[in-house]
Amino acid sequence: MRTKLFFTSLLLSTASFIFAQESDVPGYKTSFKAGGFGDNWFIQIGAGGQTAFADKNHDGPDIQDRITLAPTFALGKWFNPFFGFRIKGDGGALHGFQNEGAYMIHDHYYAAHFNFLWNMASYYGSYKPNRVFGFIPYIGLGYIHRNENDQIAPAGAFVPAPNFKQAYDGLTWNGGIMMTFRLSKHVDFHVDFGGILAEDELNRIMDSSNYDFILSATGGFTFKLGKSEFEVVQPMDYGLINDLNNRINGLRAENSELSKRPVSCPECPEIVAAEIVEKEIVGAPAVVKFRIGSAQIDANQELGIYNTSQFVKNSGEKVRVVGYADKKTGTAAYNMKLSEQRAKAVAKELMSKYNIPSQSIIVEWKGSDEQPYAENDWNRVVIMKVKE
Repeated sequence: MRTKLFFTSLLLSTASFIFAQESDVPGYKTSFKAGGFGDNWFIQIGAGGQTAFADKNHDGPDIQDRITLAPTFALGKWFNPFFGFRIKGDGGALHGFQNEGAYMIHDHYYAAHFNFLWNMASYYGSYKPNRVFGFIPYIGLGYIHRNENDQIAPAGAFVPAPNFKQAYDGLTWNGGIMMTFRLSKHVDFHVDFGGILAEDELNRIMDSSNYDFILSATGGFTFKLGKSEFEVVQPMDYGLINDLNNRINGLRAENSELSKRPVSCPECPEIVAAEIVEKEIVGAPAVVKFRIGSAQIDANQELGIYNTSQFVKNSGEKVRVVGYADKKTGTAAYNMKLSEQRAKAVAKELMSKYNIPSQSIIVEWKGSDEQPYAENDWNRVVIMKVKE
């Protein structure tokens, strides 16, 4: 009876292994579980250069007179790996010109805008929590304020003059392209090429153009707050589910029949339960499934480790813990290291949580050179074999 219960739990753990796969299909064809409100937030801090494209601005004599410092700050959230939003703040000084560049208008402004973000790398590529590069176009609306007490002076000088005192407030269109480069699990470096489109009054000169435009190029750091990964929801294979359910129901029926047998059976030879398990566990190893690029053991994978630990305690056999990685993700060298980390994580769990002595555990790792399963996704595993 203990043997049947063991295989019932083994089938259940196998089912969780099958349906907890990561996706290798494009992001837009993949479903993700909804995260909590506090998940996948980020803040961005950066700085760079900016210049205004407006009436008379091209009259400026030197490029250094046109470019000014552009500090930025943003707060945002990703709803899934490819769609998100952020609220971004810009500011600084703008240099405009008049009288064929003889005078430079020195304006200070502050702007805030709401952007919709689209990570094309995650949208068209498969979901990878450790993706190195992100290509993110964005577009949005915003608000801009230009001070009233700025100045006009000869180009290259900053002498206040009693002119152009009226402030300006207005709505803006915003857009650009941001590129991110992964530095660690919670930090990216980003480069942002953005633009702000405002009405013609922004630079105080209303001439042939109906709009003024601010172009900026900034760089900085993105800090990911809280949970930064997404969980893939795999479509169900109902044929496989029905097959597993039928097998589980069959084992339950056998358990029920075993429970009806008499406690004492003089004509039956005595058989130790551990001997039955020892014979049947050969060819039916327990597995621990991992997510892409991860060596962390998920809670739904604990059952196989627990069952193996109990058998080792009861039988005194050694357990062979072998780590693998799938061939379609990462290089051979990376996969070898990852499979080692996975195998050692399971061995550590057996020792620290279930008190299995280290001398009862044989740890090996195969990388992606060996693929125990025909299905690529299934090879992100550690296989525990009690007996060869």
